[in-house]
Amino acid sequence: MLPPRPDDPANREKKQIAGVAIASNTFLVILKLAIGFLTGSVAIISDAVHSATDIIASSIAYFAVRKSAHPPDDQHTYGHGKFESLSGLIEATLILLVALFLIYEASTALMRGESTLDPDLLGLGMVAVGVSAIANILISHRMMKIAKKTESIALESDAWHLRTDVYTSVGVFAGLILIHFTGILLLDALIALGVALVIIRTGIGLVRRSLADLLDTRLPEEEVERIREILIAHCTDYVNFHGLRTRRSGPERFIEFHVMFENDILLSTAHDLADHLEADLKKEFPRCHVTVHMEPCHEACEECGVALCPARRE
Repeated sequence: MLPPRPDDPANREKKQIAGVAIASNTFLVILKLAIGFLTGSVAIISDAVHSATDIIASSIAYFAVRKSAHPPDDQHTYGHGKFESLSGLIEATLILLVALFLIYEASTALMRGESTLDPDLLGLGMVAVGVSAIANILISHRMMKIAKKTESIALESDAWHLRTDVYTSVGVFAGLILIHFTGILLLDALIALGVALVIIRTGIGLVRRSLADLLDTRLPEEEVERIREILIAHCTDYVNFHGLRTRRSGPERFIEFHVMFENDILLSTAHDLADHLEADLKKEFPRCHVTVHMEPCHEACEECGVALCPARRE
């Protein structure tokens, strides 16, 4: 199966949602920065900075999904799928940096024991973060659906980035409500600190997943087991298989294994079986690339310990 072309409908959908995210976050950054400085809320300003990193993240995702859609070339013979994994790692790093910034700003306010928040402008702050939360909930939900459908780590990372922005906005909104009813202005910093810890957890998870793809970690155990089941389903047609290796590059999966045949089998018959195995694997994993190495079985039957061997099943 050839990698999707840049004009593929799935790739158009991925690029469109990434573009919408960039436009939305640009508007939200301007809105929250203006109101944050106007109200003096460290939480709203921090939320605006978080949204600013969303613009960078969405831009990275937009570039990644465009680049990963390109077919293999002389320099990238296995395609460009890892551009998405690299994008996911960069975005996860941004998430962690934002969380550290929020912790610094909130801790500084707590150590000073005072807040610059203007209590008379709480309503305006609530409107700003409320609009931000609703917009990012809608966009991140749509983006996550497209990411799952297209198996795009770049879009999934971007969707999680937007969701952490939602967590920030909801936390700030709750803090402003509490401040309104209690009059405790330092709650502004406490809420920002709590949200930062949630963001760190999300960022670490995305770093691990992105690194797994970049370092050619094998596919998840349930997927590897399913591959074995498909191969074993045809065990009466060959002696054994071994050397199963798997890896992932963005939305693309790579599967490689050796198949041992009886010595007197025709090459055309062995090749037909290899094609059949490849077709069955692609039914289960549509965007996979299968490499089958065919080899004869040189073991004497009385010495063979392979349970799949037709001679041993008689």
